Amino acid sequence: MEEAKPKGVVKHILLAKFKDSVPPEQIDQLIKGYASLVPRIEPMKAFHWGQDVSIENLHQGFTHVFESTFETVEGIADYVSHPAHVEFANIFLPALEKFLVVDYKPEPVQL
Repeated sequence: MEEAKPKGVVKHILLAKFKDSVPPEQIDQLIKGYASLVPRIEPMKAFHWGQDVSIENLHQGFTHVFESTFETVEGIADYVSHPAHVEFANIFLPALEKFLVVDYKPEPVQL
């Protein structure tokens, strides 16, 4: 009997700076819209977000971080092309002054 391969974790990180013209109420609605993708897009397992709180002032203007969790890189590809994501991105991205996306597989450090 072949053993099931354990599922991994892949993180999709979006750093963002909203345009100054976007009011806080609209930002709140956009964040809720982003979070609402989790139950609508099967490969998307979790969503977290936060605002920069660093005292180092090395954020290069990015003010918000959005983290989505997937089990595979293929899951991210499915998410990116999913109609719900495409529709949301067409609303979300125009509200941003700039953004940066990084996908990675967290690796433990062996000491």
